[in-house]
Amino acid sequence: MRIVCLGGGPAGLYFSILMKQANPASEITVIERNQADSTFGWGIVFSDRTMDGFRADDPQVVAEIERNFHHWDNCDVFFKGRRIISGGHGYCGIGRLKLLQIFQARARELGVNLKFETEFKDPDDYSRDYDLVIGADGVNSLTRTKYVEHFNPRIDVRKCRFIWLGTRKKLNAFTFAFKQTGAGWFNLHAYQFNEEWATFIVETPEETWLKAGIDKMDPDQSIAFCEELFADMLDGARLISNARHLRGSAVWLKFNRVLCERWFKDNIVLLGDAAHTAHFSIGSGTKLAMEDAAALVKVLNSTDGDVPARLARYQAEREIEALKLQSAARNRMTWFEEVDHYVDMEPDQFAFALLTGSQRVGHANQKLRDPAYTEDYDRWFAARCGVPTPAGEKPLPPMFTPFKLRGMSLSNRVVVSPMCTYSATDGLPGDFHFQHYTARGLGGAALVMTEMTCVSADARITPGCAGIWNDEQMAAWKRIVSFVHANSQAKMALQIGHAGRKGSTRLAWEGIDQPLPAGNWPLIAPSALPYIAGTSQVPREMTRAEMDRVKADFVAATRRAASADFDMVEFHAAHGYLMSSFISPLTNRRSDEYGGSLEKRCRYPLEVFKAMREAWPADKPMSVRISAHDWAPGGTTPDDATQVAKLFQDAGADIIHVSSGQVVKEEQPVYGRMFQVPFSDQIRNQLDVPTITVGNIFEADHVNTIIAAGRADLCALARPHLADPAWTLHAAAEQGVKDIVWPKQYVGGKVQLERNLERAAQLALIA
Repeated sequence: MRIVCLGGGPAGLYFSILMKQANPASEITVIERNQADSTFGWGIVFSDRTMDGFRADDPQVVAEIERNFHHWDNCDVFFKGRRIISGGHGYCGIGRLKLLQIFQARARELGVNLKFETEFKDPDDYSRDYDLVIGADGVNSLTRTKYVEHFNPRIDVRKCRFIWLGTRKKLNAFTFAFKQTGAGWFNLHAYQFNEEWATFIVETPEETWLKAGIDKMDPDQSIAFCEELFADMLDGARLISNARHLRGSAVWLKFNRVLCERWFKDNIVLLGDAAHTAHFSIGSGTKLAMEDAAALVKVLNSTDGDVPARLARYQAEREIEALKLQSAARNRMTWFEEVDHYVDMEPDQFAFALLTGSQRVGHANQKLRDPAYTEDYDRWFAARCGVPTPAGEKPLPPMFTPFKLRGMSLSNRVVVSPMCTYSATDGLPGDFHFQHYTARGLGGAALVMTEMTCVSADARITPGCAGIWNDEQMAAWKRIVSFVHANSQAKMALQIGHAGRKGSTRLAWEGIDQPLPAGNWPLIAPSALPYIAGTSQVPREMTRAEMDRVKADFVAATRRAASADFDMVEFHAAHGYLMSSFISPLTNRRSDEYGGSLEKRCRYPLEVFKAMREAWPADKPMSVRISAHDWAPGGTTPDDATQVAKLFQDAGADIIHVSSGQVVKEEQPVYGRMFQVPFSDQIRNQLDVPTITVGNIFEADHVNTIIAAGRADLCALARPHLADPAWTLHAAAEQGVKDIVWPKQYVGGKVQLERNLERAAQLALIA
């Protein structure tokens, strides 16, 4: 193949090296507009694991990198006069220029034609003469721009300004530091990349940058500002910029988060930052580009399909990995952008939250990297929760620390999430409900939440939904609650709701969201909009009289919940049901005082909630479940949800149960592990209100990490509890927590399980 790479950065050079190795007959030209020794960055970071992957691609290149890198294991976090050290991270730094020189030398050795100081403006100038054109021309890619409508890049210009500097100050760890000024907080990301130089990136939200007057400074003045701000870190060393070609405040950049819908067109393909970017706080942009190059070489040297077919396989393979890394980078990037949400944390938790901010590194991984650091942190966290660790004993894992809301004390942080079972008859909980809830009540979770329990017959989602609109239903619930209270430490919460426009549908396993074939009941909603256009029943817009009736139904249900001895009630204002439909602008098109602005859209749900709060015992807590993201254009955003949570907090909500989606059928959620946790994090730490988080949380490590980092106060797990009612008891045994209460009838099983786990651990050590 005749191949041209437009761009001579790490992506294009590494591709040319691997392609030439795999197919020496390939004719490869790399075109770079800058000089061979020009670079506007300082250092590049790779993890030990990343280096192992590159070693399999080209051991010679990796050996040369390793001869020139600076290795470290520690991360240092400087915050409020404290230095917190976490070890075992295993990273290496290398100068960007040195890496380019290594790649250039290896490419020449293999016969790649390198052309520097050569401008290119149009990929079509090459697409006719070459079999393949590689657009490896970075975040401001001309290749991508030429066919912008085809590649369809989604470019998100982020909130912070940053300046990329270098210093001769020696650093023995990956260093994060945080400084407060009269204008706001500034963040430092710094690391050594060779014997002489360290990268020194100063970052701050643009609002702070403007308040500090940096927009009016020339480069020398802004560098002097950074030197003064971090003088205690620099010990007299100077900060240097290699972007002197930029004028004024332009040395302070904004990060562009890029992800293209398509990565190739005919025989033109995007590589690295041209196709996607990853924020520098996770340090993986170059890694991602080099892994792209390896994947592209692999598909090009396969025998399946023509060039476009191979390029389609390349995108299909790499797009998933890019999304995973971008998701982690987004979490970390957002953490730094909103650092002012976390600065009221004590330094210990602040540092742990930073280290786990990407959600790729969790509590268990920290424990593997640095057992002493993690044990010290767990000891601090447990003491903060009122359970000091006796001398010589291991501290409780964060998920097994207690938590209190008003008069309700929880023994741990695990919640059985609300899960509809669609197994009631005329709203009456039966034998299935008794078995289902009592089994999970005995399973170790501190709080068991019921499925959405409806306030009237016409408030149901399906004919199988449970209710609490009469005393017979109340008595059935009381039987369940009494059993759980008598036989475990678990508390019981009743989730109270109304289906609204999503009602009168079939049981989930008979056709989720599909209307009943017969026996439908009329639906009400804030606006006459069906859930599924052309399929769902059209609801009627609620009148004031209907609003009063529904409010009275919620209050009556709350009083019955108190009579049934529930420990907490939850007001369901999520997932597109009636109260949620008032809140979302996609489902509320009213022109009266209950529609329009966010405050007006929340008016009726707040009115109902306040009436419930008055009817509910003062010493018992109330929760509100909200959808923090509609995942659809024009819908509720996480920032909107924070305002919604504040309104309910002010109205007396003790904890916000943060979910997302299911409001409109055309939603496009971005799923992943713990994908909804960032919404909980934002609400909890911006408002200083307790939260329950949900969303693909399925490992004990997830719970430990979320709780330890202060992203939520409780974690609700659904499907893991369907698979294993005793999930929490098993998680305790796996972590060596022996004090958790098992039903006395099952203690023999506890002893056997703990013995088996101890034996397995011993055998693993021997192996």
